[in-house]
Amino acid sequence: MARVDYPPPVVELIAELKRLPGIGPRSAERVAVWLLQHEKSNSLELSESICRAKEQVTSCEVCGFFATATGCPVCDDDSRDIHELCVVEQATDVLPLERSGAFNGFYHCLGGKLSPLDHVTPDDLRIAPLLRRLENTPKVEVILALGADVEGEATSNYLAEILASRDCSVTRIAQGISAGGGLDHADELTLMRAMQGRRKVE
Repeated sequence: MARVDYPPPVVELIAELKRLPGIGPRSAERVAVWLLQHEKSNSLELSESICRAKEQVTSCEVCGFFATATGCPVCDDDSRDIHELCVVEQATDVLPLERSGAFNGFYHCLGGKLSPLDHVTPDDLRIAPLLRRLENTPKVEVILALGADVEGEATSNYLAEILASRDCSVTRIAQGISAGGGLDHADELTLMRAMQGRRKVE
């Protein structure tokens, strides 16, 4: 006797949901069934929202944060301190710092961190745009707010080296972040203390 399974469209939906980070097979199955069976699931609205976000959201060419056709919420903010530039790994690292209220300067998202094992080199990161920004805005404090893992440390050290000859000062956030962790796992108080306790890179 053949085993009964979900119809092919449901199987495809579960397969797509499993591709999402943090979603395992069982969770994907529960979400798929919930979307199909519950009136409050708003499946069509969800799919339309995903399509809209995919079509309308891009990366800011200047800082790398999320932007739309109307502009970048960070770069377009005239109230920010132009003399402070915080370098982070990913665009998502901007939000914990913003929520902490500890920083009111501009950001530069690298798009990752150096990782020879994963074949990620300086050319794969947004380092060249960072250097161009510093040429146009001298006397800036560059704050390295990268993770405390091995790759984050290597990236910070590399940036400190190439920025040493530039017309800027380089600091690092204090290591209030747990070893091996990133900004996305730190609470707001830890981030605030780390930002306030940053030190100059020698």
